[in-house]
Amino acid sequence: MRARTRDAVFGAGALERLARVARFEPGLLVEDFAAPGAREALAAAEVLLTGWGCPPLDEAALDRMPRLRLVAHAAGTVKQHVTDAVWRRGVLVSTAAAANALPVAEYTVAAVLLSNKRVLDTASAFRRARGDIGAFEALAGAGNYRRTVGVVGASRVGRRVLELLRPYDLRLLVHDPYLDPAAAAGLGAEWAGLDHLCRTCDVVSIHAPELPATRHLFDAARLALLRDGATLVNTARGSLVDTAALTAELVAGRLHAVLDVTDPEPLPADSPLWDLPNVLLTPHVAGSLGTELTRLADTATGEIERWARGLPLAHPVRAEDLDRSA
Repeated sequence: MRARTRDAVFGAGALERLARVARFEPGLLVEDFAAPGAREALAAAEVLLTGWGCPPLDEAALDRMPRLRLVAHAAGTVKQHVTDAVWRRGVLVSTAAAANALPVAEYTVAAVLLSNKRVLDTASAFRRARGDIGAFEALAGAGNYRRTVGVVGASRVGRRVLELLRPYDLRLLVHDPYLDPAAAAGLGAEWAGLDHLCRTCDVVSIHAPELPATRHLFDAARLALLRDGATLVNTARGSLVDTAALTAELVAGRLHAVLDVTDPEPLPADSPLWDLPNVLLTPHVAGSLGTELTRLADTATGEIERWARGLPLAHPVRAEDLDRSA
């Protein structure tokens, strides 16, 4: 992993826990598998603890790690570094994606509730009116009671969002091509076709993986299905939304958006989305940051501990699932 990743994710407490689980050199950080200084450690390694910035684990890299049995990733997706060579050699792979899903879901729930409450509009009006109560008459239709919220993608994040929204007086819809109505009901939601979900919901939140099939899943035609005044929340990947088409809708004022990810990322300095009152832009912060990073370290260390004790991994990655997961 990168040095800044180690410093951010593995604080003193995390390293102490890791030391109780495995033998490792606290000062050793490998950013290049071909680096001469890492040769001896890699040759002896049974477990590779990885994070953001890990180089690809190709055949040449794995040749330097003949004893490798487990890759424990202290972050989300493993697609950037786990290659087919890992699976061919029978190396187990684990991910902390479930841990990273928690803050994303929490961010999303906050975005949903604040969007229905029209907090952005209220704050803007309050600022302009300097306290004139009459400025809030247009917000009479705001609120979360009996609103309809749609979740696109029953991923780790999507499922957690549904779980966290369940106590509220909301109608929940979910769309996922791998989910059936009975499974959706088990998540506390109604299964819906994607177009129907778009036509029906006050807030639509995207939690689908970034795949060739999901590129511009929300194109101009699908965005046009969203009801006037609806909010689109994207904490997945920017490529799932056609930025030009969404920009047109937002400039027209027909829709609202909460965007933690965009395409491109960041947006160009001249994008109108920076200044629109109906848009909340954040710099890809929905995932783990600050204190939440420790959860990633704890999850990866826990997986190493389970493997060392001969227990099944709690968060395994399977090659056959990668074509439909983040």
